[in-house]
Amino acid sequence: MAPVIGDLIGVLAQTLSIYTLVLLVRVLLTWFPNLDWGNPVLSTVSAVTDPYLNVFRGLIPPLGGLDLSAIVAFLALQLIQTLLEQSRVFFYAAY
Repeated sequence: MAPVIGDLIGVLAQTLSIYTLVLLVRVLLTWFPNLDWGNPVLSTVSAVTDPYLNVFRGLIPPLGGLDLSAIVAFLALQLIQTLLEQSRVFFYAAY
């Protein structure tokens, strides 16, 4: 049973890695103000990432016009991913 849980944690960690890449794309695309966010692909990227980013936007005000909330959002994802990887090792060691 422990290896199955370890595998599920691994899948979750990989999913967070993919989400981190999508989030990075979203942040980089904000540097291009002329993009059509009505485009289905861009709209989907925005719909998937904005709820997560909005959590941090509510906590951290912009500093000098720069939105630093994305940095904290990336750090939070990295922390969660690291904790998942560490717990995954625990489940495999228990087996």
